[in-house]
Amino acid sequence: MSKRISILMVLAALTISAQAKVRLPHIIGDNMILQQQTDARLWGWAQPGKTVKVSTSWSDQVVSAKVGKDGKWLVKVHTPKASYEPLSITFDDGEPLSINNVLAGEVWVCAGQSNMEMPVKGFWMCPVKDYNQVVIDAANHQGVHSVKIPSEMRAEPQDDAQCEWRICSPNTVGDFSATGYFFARTMHQALDIPIGLIEANKGGSRVESWMTKENLEKYTTDPTDSVEICKKWDKWDYHRSLLWGNGTFNPILNYTVKGILFYQGCSNVGDPGDQYSERLKILVEQWRSQFGLGEIPFYFVQIAPWAYDDGDCNGISGALLREQQFRAAQIIPNSSLVCTNDLVYPYEFSQIHPTQKQQVGERLAYTALNRDYGFEGILYQSSTYKDMLVKDGAVYIHLDNNYHTDAPFEGVEGFEIAGEDKVFYPATAQHFWQEGGGYWDEALKLTSDQVKHPVAVRYCFKNFQIGNVKNGGNLPLFPFRTDKWEK
Repeated sequence: MSKRISILMVLAALTISAQAKVRLPHIIGDNMILQQQTDARLWGWAQPGKTVKVSTSWSDQVVSAKVGKDGKWLVKVHTPKASYEPLSITFDDGEPLSINNVLAGEVWVCAGQSNMEMPVKGFWMCPVKDYNQVVIDAANHQGVHSVKIPSEMRAEPQDDAQCEWRICSPNTVGDFSATGYFFARTMHQALDIPIGLIEANKGGSRVESWMTKENLEKYTTDPTDSVEICKKWDKWDYHRSLLWGNGTFNPILNYTVKGILFYQGCSNVGDPGDQYSERLKILVEQWRSQFGLGEIPFYFVQIAPWAYDDGDCNGISGALLREQQFRAAQIIPNSSLVCTNDLVYPYEFSQIHPTQKQQVGERLAYTALNRDYGFEGILYQSSTYKDMLVKDGAVYIHLDNNYHTDAPFEGVEGFEIAGEDKVFYPATAQHFWQEGGGYWDEALKLTSDQVKHPVAVRYCFKNFQIGNVKNGGNLPLFPFRTDKWEK
């Protein structure tokens, strides 16, 4: 009996000892990037009632926090200006724990579905253009670090996930999010400071996949019980609501970040009315509230052309979702949308993962550099439809954000016009100019021999249609329609 008691006492002592050592979430570790010049949150677990002291290599200040009854603690440390100087942080609850090679820089979240998740090395049968050159160049961007949060479903919100920060190199860059990496590479080139990427995404996920139980119950009819969720999406688990957010996004919410990059929407094609734009707005509000960092930037990507509707390139389900994304950019504060209508090849009508990821990431970076980092000379906005005039059987249109250029001058592709019969025909489009200096003395002129009395214009408003209109920043015109017809 005494022997048994002794064993139990030893086990108890070992348990207490194990509990006494501070434990950090996996996202806080060697090689991580801290958001510069802010009060960054650091957190973890320790024995309830203990005091955790946090000291840093860049400051003499020691901050501390008392561990709560739930074993959790959190502190804020003021971070230095971005640099490549390796930093260290020590956490001490009586037994010190240190992390090293920490850098101060800019931290962005890479969220969404498979076109954000798609790595530099590509997916099966889905390559990324110029992969080998990207690998060769990776050695020049060791200041780019990334951490991938595992895609996991959980019935309850998780506060930790198995992950580790990776330093960009020719041997590691292949596993980075392609869209995220090309964003970070461009930012690194422009700012010459460390750039951190937190990859929290899941291929095939819907916007509802990332919403909280409270928001799903308030704004949707989606089930919130895990059993019912799995019943509803028994075949396609990546469509499941709530669970992916609980398992894949919740673990990062304490981390201090600059902003969110988002590439998602394919799985919401077919949503009725304004449902997608309204729910995306709710999701952004939710994330901003959860991060507790104010109205952080939200920059997202319009879904690329693809043959939705069971392979129908001429259908409009995909176009309607793009229209919803365009609307979302108008109703979500501090947001901006990247157009990708030109970033597919004709043969990719059946490939939902286009190979041209570099330009997607670069356009996200142009947006951030202009809006958040003072690069006012960078042109980041795609052209948008402004207004139209019908005169003598022709349609004249103006565009916004064209930067004084609607290219090409001739051979414009992608426009269609329709009359009262609601039947659209390809339009001949050309630059129109005449003397006078009036508002309509310069415009894009659209005509069709098959439409004598046009009433409506569409530009690339199909599942898969590639246009060639670009502005002075070499950025494509957003697809649009002037009608509200069902087909």
